[in-house]
Amino acid sequence: MAIPAFGWALETSKTARGNELLQHMTEPKTTVPAANSPHAMLREIYEQPQALSETIEHYVPGGASTAEIFQPAVDALGRRERLVIAASGSSRHAGLAGEIMLEDLAGIPVDVEYASEYTYRSTHSLHNPGVLVISQSGETADTLAALREARARGLATVAITNNARSTMAVEADASLPTFAGIERAIPATKSFTTQLAVLYSLALHLARFRGRMTQQAAEVHGRELRDIPELIQAALPGWQKQIESLAPTLSSSSTLLYLGRGPHYAIAREGALKLKESAYLNAEGYPSGELKHGPNALVSKEAPLIMIATADANDPDSLLRYSKVLQLMKDMRDQGARIVALATQGDREVPLYCDSCLFIPTSNDLLSTILEVVPLQLLAYTLAIIRGIDVDRPRNLVKAVIAE
Repeated sequence: MAIPAFGWALETSKTARGNELLQHMTEPKTTVPAANSPHAMLREIYEQPQALSETIEHYVPGGASTAEIFQPAVDALGRRERLVIAASGSSRHAGLAGEIMLEDLAGIPVDVEYASEYTYRSTHSLHNPGVLVISQSGETADTLAALREARARGLATVAITNNARSTMAVEADASLPTFAGIERAIPATKSFTTQLAVLYSLALHLARFRGRMTQQAAEVHGRELRDIPELIQAALPGWQKQIESLAPTLSSSSTLLYLGRGPHYAIAREGALKLKESAYLNAEGYPSGELKHGPNALVSKEAPLIMIATADANDPDSLLRYSKVLQLMKDMRDQGARIVALATQGDREVPLYCDSCLFIPTSNDLLSTILEVVPLQLLAYTLAIIRGIDVDRPRNLVKAVIAE
């Protein structure tokens, strides 16, 4: 299926001719199995398909008991005219992606706050919103303070955590735990992608409650969500092999700029954070359209661009964003930038304008966020190993920030 305006096509074959990554995706796995990995972070990256499967089956529309499981959260948030998401670090980036999921699917306006700022914001900033807090541990000090402030204001609250017995899960009006299992490495991987899965499921349930989506449509979205773990499982070995070749060429970069539009901006932010905390390399995440408003001054061969250029061929808004990213890529190429791109499998346009291209399996625009972050996790991990860093215990960081 061709999109003539953008010269972009999806191929029906499982491999794109001449593309190394897509060949690896269909070859037998040659990488070290997750169970034998020397580092918890790599094991946990490879555990994501299983963690996602368990989380999705618990929450996806159409399941035997998912409506009942979601009912407390729907009761808390479904009739609210606005929502606030309060979170920190990677969880806040999940919230940024969740903002667009909730607005696009459920039609609820959402503000995403830094948890450390929410507690000190004016009580008049929003009228009677529902408050959703997100935390891997459920004990993060500033996010817990935000939850308690919301409850003190008489607001309905929901907590997404990776511990159903955590303080946040217990104190919130409703709890939606992820099923990632214990995450030992300090950089969040499987806890982050399972948060995205819960947020997508929440958006579908709220869309049903608010009359914006039929049950049949919700179940179609649910089937697309169920496909995600298998897509990641198939792509992981190829991504790892390509990144192991790519990473040495990036290890001495002065800074890396991660760029994405719409929901993919959240993934650009998360990719940059992973690089900073894992490999001690300076990185920043920006909306793609902001590059020419200042950050462009940094662009050079020593400051490569990591550009998320995926597209959903069935979504006109996604294709419009894609066209803008592609034009920016062409402009930056003319400027002499070094570009690593994430593109949708079958894209024949993006590889013409970048130095390296990581292909992402085809999915809808919102769900592709879960797919995109995984190679960025692998990139951060691989660069950390090249630079001799203890990737599971980066300096100055702890798993749960329990003091403000």
